[in-house]
Amino acid sequence: MYLITGATGSIGRPLVEALLADGAAVRAISRNPLTAGLPAGAEVVQGDPREPGPHLLEGITALFVHPRAVGEEAAGKLVAAAAEQGVQRVVVMSAINVDEELDHQPSRYNGDRNKEVEQAVVQGPLPWVSVRPTSFALNTLTMWAGQIRAGNVVRGPYEGFAEALVHEKDVAETIARALRDEAFTGRYVPVAGPHDLTHAEAVATIGQAIGRPLRYEEIPAEAAAQGMIRSGGLPEPFVRALMARYARGEGTPAQITSPTGTPARTFAQWATEHATDFTGAGQ
Repeated sequence: MYLITGATGSIGRPLVEALLADGAAVRAISRNPLTAGLPAGAEVVQGDPREPGPHLLEGITALFVHPRAVGEEAAGKLVAAAAEQGVQRVVVMSAINVDEELDHQPSRYNGDRNKEVEQAVVQGPLPWVSVRPTSFALNTLTMWAGQIRAGNVVRGPYEGFAEALVHEKDVAETIARALRDEAFTGRYVPVAGPHDLTHAEAVATIGQAIGRPLRYEEIPAEAAAQGMIRSGGLPEPFVRALMARYARGEGTPAQITSPTGTPARTFAQWATEHATDFTGAGQ
């Protein structure tokens, strides 16, 4: 049986679905099982992975650690408790940029501690795998959906910045395989989309998915930053780190890989699946 932390989130939910589709037994942790809405077949248990009681770990063979669900302080404690209960392996989700300087990682300014959680797992007593995704395609919803609902122009900085945006299902399926397959043990596994897309190309791809001719209009980085801070409500340290990342990465190819041997889903596929999220249709 597999124990999934962060089970109701954007990675945990498709991970539960992928494991169930393979016939695996799944136990999902939720603070409120009645509202979890997870697929039939999953054992949904009430609990907090930061305070891992024996009822969470009993009968578990492999554990998935989501850094946001578990947190920096509890990761080591959870892995140690898992080892005491006979769990055989642990998979942690980290990030493709986790080895960069800490102030080069914008997500840290939103509270993520990918580095520390990954280290707690790697240095713990269990055989481990670290899955390191690139930027999620889902991030484009946060950045652009409001502008797309308002018109056909997305204004932002660094038009030529490119990255291989990854579908959340590809990340979940890689984690599912890492939980099952001992060949991944002791590996840092990068996961990315199948090709680089610039900001301009990604916006045009969304336009094709929703049936509107969208275009990206570059504006100065400072103007974009002020808009994100004042109108978007994003923390200024996060926005400044993000702008610096765009500046460093413009014109640099992203790392592209498919460690499971399965072709990664394209951004066009993802955009088609999420078309109504951009338009607000049916909401």
